[in-house]
Amino acid sequence: MIGENRRAARHVRPPPGDVTAVEIARVRAMVVGIAALAVVSVVTGVVYLVLAGRGGPRYGSQEELRRVLPRTAAAELRARGIGLQGALRCRDIPGWTEERLRVGCEGVTGDRRPVQVIGTGDERTRRNYFTILVDGRPLVENSTCLGEDCRTSGG
Repeated sequence: MIGENRRAARHVRPPPGDVTAVEIARVRAMVVGIAALAVVSVVTGVVYLVLAGRGGPRYGSQEELRRVLPRTAAAELRARGIGLQGALRCRDIPGWTEERLRVGCEGVTGDRRPVQVIGTGDERTRRNYFTILVDGRPLVENSTCLGEDCRTSGG
């Protein structure tokens, strides 16, 4: 009989409004879980913002792209066995903006074939793209780097 009373006592619910230690532990666990979730969310957001900020265009201004493009394009052409008669001449492509960089370069190969180089940068996609045409045919199409920049950036 005593054993039966013990079993019956285990299944007795406390009266409404009576807070037990088990309920307090459950509330504490929920509060700790919600706080941990909030901390993880904030940390994840900060890490995302930091990493997303690193993926910007390699050349962030029109002037910088115009200054660097002749050197990197010439290095890319040399790496592919194509020499130039002189330096590439670069100019801004009409329609460029602070958000959409556009530079075009022209030159002539050692065997007198025309060379055109197009470099772009897009702040929205946070990327640069490069195309090189030799005698009107694509040698490089929409590459994210040229010349030594490909080796230094892993691109």
